[in-house]
Amino acid sequence: MVKLLLAHQKAKAVGPQDSEDQATRGHSYQCSLQQKMEKMARVTTALGSNTISGCTMFCHLDAPANAISVCRDAAQVVVAGRNIFKIYALEEEQFVEKLNLRVGRKPSLNFSCADVMWHQMDENLLATAATNGAVVTWNLGKPSRNKQDQLFTEHKRTVNKVCFHPTEVYMLLSGSQDGYMKCFDLRKKGSASTFSGQSESVRDVQFSIRDYFTFAASFENGNVQLWDIRRPDRYERMFTAHNGPVFCCDWHPEDRGWLATGGRDKMVKVWDITTNRAKEIHCVQTIASVARVKWRPERKYHLATCSMMVDHNIYVWDVRRPFIPFATFEEHKDVTTGIVWRHLHDPGFLLSGSKDSTLYQHKFKDASRPVDKANPEGLCFGLFGDLAFAAKESLISGGGDSNRKPYGGGGDRRYPIFFFKKPDLTEQFAHVSSALSVFETDLESSRMDWFVKTARRYLLSGKPFGELCDHNAKVAKELNRPQVATTWTMLRIMYSDPGSLTTATGISKGGSIPLMNSFNMKEIAAGGLGSEGRLDRAKGETRQDSTHLDPGNSLLNNNDENEETEGSEGPADYLFGDAELEDDDLYPMENENATAEEAEYILPQEAFPLRHEIMDNPSVPEHLQDKVDSPHVSGNEAETVCLTPIKSFSLISISQPLYESHLPASFFSPVVREMLQHYAEAGDVQMAVSVLIVLGDRIRKEVDEVTQEHWYTSYIDLLQRFKLWNVSNEVIKLSTSSAINCLNQTSTTLHINCSNCKRPMSNKGWICDRCHQCASICAVCHHVVKGLFVWCQGCSHGGHLEHIMNWLKSSSHCPAGCGHLCEYT
Repeated sequence: MVKLLLAHQKAKAVGPQDSEDQATRGHSYQCSLQQKMEKMARVTTALGSNTISGCTMFCHLDAPANAISVCRDAAQVVVAGRNIFKIYALEEEQFVEKLNLRVGRKPSLNFSCADVMWHQMDENLLATAATNGAVVTWNLGKPSRNKQDQLFTEHKRTVNKVCFHPTEVYMLLSGSQDGYMKCFDLRKKGSASTFSGQSESVRDVQFSIRDYFTFAASFENGNVQLWDIRRPDRYERMFTAHNGPVFCCDWHPEDRGWLATGGRDKMVKVWDITTNRAKEIHCVQTIASVARVKWRPERKYHLATCSMMVDHNIYVWDVRRPFIPFATFEEHKDVTTGIVWRHLHDPGFLLSGSKDSTLYQHKFKDASRPVDKANPEGLCFGLFGDLAFAAKESLISGGGDSNRKPYGGGGDRRYPIFFFKKPDLTEQFAHVSSALSVFETDLESSRMDWFVKTARRYLLSGKPFGELCDHNAKVAKELNRPQVATTWTMLRIMYSDPGSLTTATGISKGGSIPLMNSFNMKEIAAGGLGSEGRLDRAKGETRQDSTHLDPGNSLLNNNDENEETEGSEGPADYLFGDAELEDDDLYPMENENATAEEAEYILPQEAFPLRHEIMDNPSVPEHLQDKVDSPHVSGNEAETVCLTPIKSFSLISISQPLYESHLPASFFSPVVREMLQHYAEAGDVQMAVSVLIVLGDRIRKEVDEVTQEHWYTSYIDLLQRFKLWNVSNEVIKLSTSSAINCLNQTSTTLHINCSNCKRPMSNKGWICDRCHQCASICAVCHHVVKGLFVWCQGCSHGGHLEHIMNWLKSSSHCPAGCGHLCEYT
């Protein structure tokens, strides 16, 4: 009791001043705690899944947008462009215009914005990058209509990007087309520091979210630089990120060392800068140049991109699966110029502005999923005929194994079930387990030796058309390809002149007749054949009957008789009456009595009696009388003479056509076109291309250019796979397609080093820029080599081929005197 009383008296003796200090400290602590609680409440409210809500919606703008930005509470969005600068409120189902910042009768170029940034710490602070090189800050808390706060005009060219520090309210960074970056302190009238990249224009600048003093800058020369704001004289690190301009960059909101970059080379790359050298850890190949890249909140491996041209869609990628977009937004009709996630901790909504003068809010659940439209099956043929087929396991196994556990189902049973959260299917790639089946073919049955031999032995130019067809037909026949050989022969018959055709189809050495013609002359009058032709032809009728029995002594092999036949004016050498031989007897059809056909093949001696001279329209008695008295007619022939006038006759062999007829090339074009398509569809593109080249203008116009180019490309690809470089080059040169002719004239580079100073030479000429000497001087005769030049790969000296060969026959040392032991192989 005494102690408590003393303590009470001591407390009373403290005095009012000390009590006031304690009260003040308690009040300040209470206010500080209250502010922290309010801040945590704001963050908790922002993070709540029920506060950020809405749907996919859009609104029309007054002009195309160049950039957009959202405030920290995700309730408003600012849209900036050359002719627009407005703030819209984000409501449940629509955008509502709140403020137009373009005020005044004649707005200056300070309102023409290339970029805009809303500070994430101060909801009333905006910054814009003007096209006239000015950096402007805007204070929305001003009571006046004009919200412009500060104006910085230190850049000389267009400012491409502005960026606020994530935690410092008064720190603003800008990057300009003049190659400089400037850090502004908004409490002052000018820039606090200037950073020179010693390079081309700056396309993007971004403060690091995790490192207080670090920011990244991307340049048009493909480099990315990392700077410390405390050292404006030199960058901390620089690396080449892309092959071409780097248009954008973005720091990962969670991982401290990840930086995403996008460039004109159509790639998005993710770099890990925590190592000594920047390491590329992910790469996404897009279909167009990347203009914007933004990491998706709360999703470590997701990022959104949009293109600068051509492609109007917005893609969300999972960098772990870079070959197909995770999600796609396809609402815009023109190039998307700005994208931003609605809140730093909400992955469900994406805002975008476009040149089509629209502002969109995309709900992620409404995005299209390209993987759902992708073909889950794949089929591919190997070079040697092997077939690979990939498909879902459920399709191959017929429904799958019933005992197999579903993917990701249940988790690990060592832990309680309430620890496992059921994954959201909309946030995962569709899981497809595929099975690959490979069907191998017999190597002997699928050998491509015929293709290589055909390509090497075919003649496509350099000889007359008929000889090319004959040669290629012979090659195809030797390689056991009868159909191809027949096709070449038919092409020769179709497109050759009749005069040259009889010469080209002359009798072979074996005595065979390759071409036989038969004509039915029933409509020709009996007097249609003049007696003059018959009298002239009578000179060749004194032949022995044995000539028809001995194939080796064939009538057609007798040169003297051929000369007489070619000089005759009549259409034929042998005439037969209707009673003696019909047309059907020349080409017998198959019948049941095969032995009878074989017996008829050996003709008796009297089967071909020579005819007498037939006068023009003789009477029957005179005709018979002349025939009996004729010394050229035998008695057996006189007994078998037909008393009726001759109405028809047939020809089994002719040396000249009855009439000069030549069908135009266009007559056969439809058939040849169908033939080419047949070979191409059957996979023999070699035949299609070879016929195209050999026929040339005869068939070129009948096949469209796209089809020809496709055939040529396929054939050239096959030739190059088999390393038939010379044949491939010949096909390119002889191509009838203009798009193919230029293939061997592009992508060909010849690197030349000077033989004196060993330095690379320019393409301007043969004189070295360093030592001013000609590089192609012969080491033996010391003259300039204007033709074929041969050189040693060891010492680089050379000269005329003949001179070097003669020199190395007697000496193995270099003729230039360098001491190298050269060898000619």
